[in-house]
Amino acid sequence: MKVTFEHGLELLYREHGGRLWRAVMAFAGDREVANDAVAEAFAQALRRGDELRDPLAWVWKAAFRIAAGELKERGRFSEASPERAYESGEPLMDLLAALGKLSAKQRAAVVLHHYAGYPVAEVADIVGSTAGAVKVHLMRARAKLRDLLGESDG
Repeated sequence: MKVTFEHGLELLYREHGGRLWRAVMAFAGDREVANDAVAEAFAQALRRGDELRDPLAWVWKAAFRIAAGELKERGRFSEASPERAYESGEPLMDLLAALGKLSAKQRAAVVLHHYAGYPVAEVADIVGSTAGAVKVHLMRARAKLRDLLGESDG
């Protein structure tokens, strides 16, 4: 039985779609943007078919770029739950609210590196930057998150 590209992409979606959606949600802070970006990334991958050398990497890059474009068009980051920011007692909601206080580049670097596990060089490729710039974004983002979330260095 020959495995078609479409079947392979469906398996990729089943295995990685949820994690990708959560990463884009953490980046964008908006369920609609996350839904649209992930769906559109997979739809574009399907249209490109066999020309994609690494469909998983391509879909991650496309989803983040689609979400970033949507946020830029809207002119803002949507907080996951503005009525429940810090001090909510829910660590995930606090983290999402704090992520919303970072720049888009810092947010993307943190989510892709610390949540998705991409090395700095691959984060740079996904966001269209350099490894050095990503390292700076990560350093600044960590410092700001520590401050926002009230955590110490040690």
